[in-house]
Amino acid sequence: MSHSNEISKQRRRASKKKGLVIVNTGNGKGKTTAALGIVFRAWGRGMKVGVIQFLKRSTARYGEIKAAKKLNIDWFVTGDGWTWTSRDLDESADLARHGWMLAQERIVQGSYDVLVLDEFTYLLHFGWLETEEVVRWLKEHKPPMLHLIITGRYAPQALIDYADLVTEMQEVKHPYREQGITAQPGIEF
Repeated sequence: MSHSNEISKQRRRASKKKGLVIVNTGNGKGKTTAALGIVFRAWGRGMKVGVIQFLKRSTARYGEIKAAKKLNIDWFVTGDGWTWTSRDLDESADLARHGWMLAQERIVQGSYDVLVLDEFTYLLHFGWLETEEVVRWLKEHKPPMLHLIITGRYAPQALIDYADLVTEMQEVKHPYREQGITAQPGIEF
C-alpha cells in the first residue's frame, strides 16, 4: 500500500473530536501570531473566540487589539507590562494571578469555542502559579470542546505533557540582532 493510501486510511479512521490544548512556546518569534491565526480562522467559521493577555499593559493598543475590537472579539489585557519593565514584580504577579482568575471564570462559563491565554507560560515559569495545580484545574474544568491555546516561552514539561499539540518556535535570524532594525508596526505590534 502506498504512503498516501495509508494516510487516507488513517484520516477516515480518525473521527474523534475534542477541544485541543495547544501550546506555542520557544525562543523564536511567532507564538502569539500563530495563536491569532487560529483566532482569526475560528472567528471566520462563526466560532466564539476570546483572548486573555497576561503581561501586556491594559493600556496597550497593539494592532491585534485594534483588530479584535473591530471584529467584536473578546479581548482582555490583565498585565502591567513585561517583567523587565515592571516597577513592582509583586504587583505584576498579583495582576497575573487576577488574570488567571478571569481565565478560570471564562473557561468555566463554557461560552468560548477558542480561548487564547497569551503569555501564560511566564506565570508558571516565574512560579506565580503552580504548574501542576493549573494542569489539574484544567483537566477538571476545561469544557471538552474548548480549544485552549497557551503561548509564551519556557513552557514547563507538565504543561507540554498535558497539551495535545506543542509547537516550539526557534529563532534562526532576527532583524534587531542582525541588523539593528527596530520593531515594525503591523509585524511586531
